[in-house]
Amino acid sequence: MKELFQHTAITDGVVVRVAVNFLPEQSRIEAGKWFWVYHIRIENESDHTIQLMTRHWRITDGRGMVNLVEGDGVVGEQPVLHPGEAHDYVSGCPLTTSHGSMEGHYTFVRQDGTELLAAIPFFPLAAPPNAESRGSQAEGRGSEP
Repeated sequence: MKELFQHTAITDGVVVRVAVNFLPEQSRIEAGKWFWVYHIRIENESDHTIQLMTRHWRITDGRGMVNLVEGDGVVGEQPVLHPGEAHDYVSGCPLTTSHGSMEGHYTFVRQDGTELLAAIPFFPLAAPPNAESRGSQAEGRGSEP
């Protein structure tokens, strides 16, 4: 399954893997709305039990505009990962340009109370070159998100 993930970062035994895909059926290209879905797997290869407390994202669009997003946990959860365990989640990112990027870090707390900042690898958000024509075709079929 690791081969499905295109981007990986490892920080002190915490492995963060990312797979990202453009979703033309969720995009409204003619209205300047582009949408990507990303799947993240967090693997605890350390010797410590850790809990994910917060997420910190730097999202950059194709014009260089940066949006910083911070919040508790991921998709409403603050998972506890024992050594050897993994946590997967899926989320999405809308942009008003056909390309951009995401990167960031998670804040974890170890069982002993110390903090760990684990890197989320940089990954590009890029619509395929033919996305505009595919988006128009999807819109013409009357598809709904």
